Amino acid sequence: MGLCLFPGDGDLTSPDISWSYSGFSAFRQRLAQAEGCTLPDMWGFGGDRRWSEISSTLEPLLDHPDDAGDLSAADCARALPRLAEIITEWEAEGGDPTLLRHIEDARQLVIVLKVCVDSDVELLFG
Repeated sequence: MGLCLFPGDGDLTSPDISWSYSGFSAFRQRLAQAEGCTLPDMWGFGGDRRWSEISSTLEPLLDHPDDAGDLSAADCARALPRLAEIITEWEAEGGDPTLLRHIEDARQLVIVLKVCVDSDVELLFG
């Protein structure tokens, strides 16, 4: 069992990205780390640090239920530049097989987010 992030355009041929729950958790933890926070320290993930203390365009993606809800096309548009920067940072680190998997996941997520922005539809979590 896992989860899938996909454009809310009703087009079954649109790109999507799927993870196991543990895979998505690891991916988001690495994204949070790139943004200078530790996900388990954050409100909603077992910690008491408030999201209002974090300044990140990725906050809507990081502070989100795993398998329900959506992100607006505007949130997707705001996240795209930072995701591109993070991919470049991770590529410079190189080597680690888990990191390489996260780079590929981030690239696929960028593709999905671009469809959401271009079609002006939300990103759905399911």
